[in-house]
Amino acid sequence: MSIPLGIPQRRNIPFKERGGLAATITELTEEIRELYQADEVPWVVGYSGGKDSTAILQLVWFALEGLPEDKRTKPVHVISTDTLVENPIVASWVTQSLEAMRKAAEAKGLPITPHRLTPATKDSFWVGLIGKGYPAPRPKFRWCTERLKIRPSNSFIRNVVREHGETILVLGIRKAESQVRAKVMAKHEKRRVRDRLSPNGNLPNSLVYSPIEDWSNDEVWTFLMQYPNAWGHENKDLLTMYQGASSDGECPLVVDDTTPSCGDSRFGCWTCTLVDQDKSMSAMIQNDEEKEWMLPLLELRNELDVADDRHLRDWRKMNGAIQLFNDRIVHGPYTQASREHWLRRLLDAQTWIRKNENTPESVRGIELITMDELHEIRRLWVFEKHEVEDSLPRIYEEVTGEPFPGKPLDEHLALAGDEIALLREVCGDDELHFSTLRELLAVERKFRTMTRRSGLFEELEKTIRRGYYDDIDDATEYAHRMRKAKEVPQLPIFSEDTTDAPA
Repeated sequence: MSIPLGIPQRRNIPFKERGGLAATITELTEEIRELYQADEVPWVVGYSGGKDSTAILQLVWFALEGLPEDKRTKPVHVISTDTLVENPIVASWVTQSLEAMRKAAEAKGLPITPHRLTPATKDSFWVGLIGKGYPAPRPKFRWCTERLKIRPSNSFIRNVVREHGETILVLGIRKAESQVRAKVMAKHEKRRVRDRLSPNGNLPNSLVYSPIEDWSNDEVWTFLMQYPNAWGHENKDLLTMYQGASSDGECPLVVDDTTPSCGDSRFGCWTCTLVDQDKSMSAMIQNDEEKEWMLPLLELRNELDVADDRHLRDWRKMNGAIQLFNDRIVHGPYTQASREHWLRRLLDAQTWIRKNENTPESVRGIELITMDELHEIRRLWVFEKHEVEDSLPRIYEEVTGEPFPGKPLDEHLALAGDEIALLREVCGDDELHFSTLRELLAVERKFRTMTRRSGLFEELEKTIRRGYYDDIDDATEYAHRMRKAKEVPQLPIFSEDTTDAPA
């Protein structure tokens, strides 16, 4: 990426040593203007609705407003990724902010375009957990971040690069956030192609510009409180939102270096089980009676976050294999009963919030799970997991009191209720044999409609292998025998000519 040199490097010093807040902002907006005009490379600004991303977007906005219209020559894309399980208060704030941003940019003739990105339906949180059976995320199985956040944003950025050849990412990352962040940023600084622009290790042909990388939490809040929001979305409301999410109920206005800030308040997915507890949602409920409608979300999140969830999961992996860790079986996806339970709990929370008289009008139509996700979950249950009784529409109607707005499945693929009842009667309490026979019937029905039935026997064999065991004890014993067989050294086999045999 060829960009002319000339932008001076700023030193890591506080506002007061740079001539004050006004002088710092003037210097920084001028730097942004110079970088913006230095080339034709489009910008992509990451916006989460939090304090840091709000601060950098305001700085970019101020810089572009100070340019003549004929100098605003290249687009600035503002991307905000909605995981569909964001804290509802924050999600509503961001949605409103993006709309206000769009209108203000059009009115002022600024080349700023906001984009709300969402994960593909197949990658959504509930499709993963309820549809596929992925257990609630853990540090060693963090399946959510890549699917919900990274893929949507990277896909957008790659499309920009594909169209223009390169891009510059403007991010609100700061060294003061954590020691890990500071270490990573310092590493990238050494590889900068010029002052202020760092390489992006994950996305080719893109550089990272971090205007407030040396700011402290207090400096971010000082800027936001003294400079009105550029697109008309009140920064004081943002402060109030952080205050409500602060566990001690306080988020004071920063007045000096000794005043604590609420910069450590963290917002994220309300379903997140990667932290010990959702402090921000708990604090919101505790600090504001009007937010008690969020209690069902907190309760569901806490129910997902159990130390030992083996009783909720199949003792086989997704492909039916048995895996040992030391002498213990490694459990796989959630069982059918568990997935149906999570669906009921989610729909129950959504229904309660919608019907609760104390729920604010602004969130009364809340959608915790979309219809697209429900249709995909139904498809996975019937066609991938062979749960041919097609229980999702029944669960939906039982919980919500409304008929499921989906088309009936092909009668050749789903089993009728009386057929399922008969199969259960034959199998008794043996759940493993029931699921195996049900899958065998589903495979046969699937191939029945095909002109060529190539692959039928392979699918039947896979099903029989998955249901080969009597129970978890039988599976554990079998896995130990297989492990022991692999550990026994095999004697070499020689022909009658032993001239090449070892001594």
